[in-house]
Amino acid sequence: MTVFSAYSDEDILSYLQDQVKDGTVHTDEAMLKKQSFNPNASGGETGLARAFVEVASVEDIQGVLRAARKFHIAVIPQTAFSSTVIGSDGIDGAIILSTRKMDQILELSKEDSVAVVQPGVVNGDLDKAARKEGLFYAPDPGSKPFSSIGGNVSTNAGGMSTVRFGATKDNVLGLKAVLADGRVVKLGGRTLKQAFGYDLTQLFVGSEGTLGIVFEVTVKLMPIPLGKSVMGVAFFDDMSALAKGVSAIRMSGVYPTMLEALDGNTVIALDRFEGTHYAENSGSMLIFRLDGSSDESVGVLNDLLAKYNGQHVQVTTDPDEQAALEKLRQDMLPAVFSGNNHLMEDMAMPLSKLAPMMDYLQELGKKLGIKIYTAGHAGDGNVHPTFTWSEDEDEVPEVVIEALRQTFWKTLELGGTISGEHAVGMLKNQWNNPELGETVDVLQHQVKTLFDPMNLLNPKRKID
Repeated sequence: MTVFSAYSDEDILSYLQDQVKDGTVHTDEAMLKKQSFNPNASGGETGLARAFVEVASVEDIQGVLRAARKFHIAVIPQTAFSSTVIGSDGIDGAIILSTRKMDQILELSKEDSVAVVQPGVVNGDLDKAARKEGLFYAPDPGSKPFSSIGGNVSTNAGGMSTVRFGATKDNVLGLKAVLADGRVVKLGGRTLKQAFGYDLTQLFVGSEGTLGIVFEVTVKLMPIPLGKSVMGVAFFDDMSALAKGVSAIRMSGVYPTMLEALDGNTVIALDRFEGTHYAENSGSMLIFRLDGSSDESVGVLNDLLAKYNGQHVQVTTDPDEQAALEKLRQDMLPAVFSGNNHLMEDMAMPLSKLAPMMDYLQELGKKLGIKIYTAGHAGDGNVHPTFTWSEDEDEVPEVVIEALRQTFWKTLELGGTISGEHAVGMLKNQWNNPELGETVDVLQHQVKTLFDPMNLLNPKRKID
């Protein structure tokens, strides 16, 4: 089919260059490939962008969107580019709008217990800055050392301490964004309570860049707890037994900061990776942490571990030993990924269904003859099964795809969600109807159309 374009590529790029006054427009192929194809994402390459724009101001963002509207070009918001669900990869001919250079902590108020940051601020850097003031930023995804606040807001990132302090949405008080039509909106504020109007702040959290370009975020900071920090490990016969123990701890009133679960396959992989011998103890491992704890709370925890047949319990208050345990959890993914092709998934379950889900995954692996490594943030019901296959196979085997399909359907059957904290991207956007239902699926599209009627912002991500 012959297409007569009104504008040439040169026309489009020249106009785009004119709109970006403070930032940088990149069009060289090496940069475009680097920013279009994310090696962290599963599912292969999606498309090569036309331009990669590092914006440095609100005016730059408005300029990029002005060009997008004029030429009907998709805009892909991007910051640290660490999405695992094809959430910010390139699309053929699109403009990637990167806010990674907007990386300033604009304010850190101890009096109000808030920080105001640009989207490019790294999560871990904000936490370090807050701790210098006797505060901390609670959300701690595994990507904390390198993921950005903008990306965390986009995906509603969670992490190990969600069990106590909530996910990103529970720690965002307000934000500012540029809409697809160029208007600037201020949503929420810096108060801990706000009941005026519809809560558009929370609508933007987790929207994956499909509603607007966030350029400023106001987050809640917490005081560092008094009392001692206690960390430890316990071993259980299997993940189902571990899940029952976690449920009891969760409801005991000790308020754990971390309850991380690793199944037997994962513990074996860690032993192989670290040169340790944890797998000799039992079939699964629980890593736990209590911050601001008392002797009474530690006693309750020990009693519950004993009641639910926790074995080889080790507890420490030594900072170096705690750091070693934290590293053990952080090394879980490289240990599992080593020597395998892999797909790591992200479901969240009602706490009462965590044990049945653990049992199901174990049986599914046996039934289909594949290796599944299961870990997760057990305290908030977040399950991360990793489906692996041989490095000799480039394509995802059909048996792994079938395992994913059956896992998703089982998750929904048990009342869970197939995306707890990694977002939807393009990997799961075909599951909106099964998870949300037909009526809510339509409402999702109506909301998208209201904010972005030309469907320019991150199309095909979040919702199909």
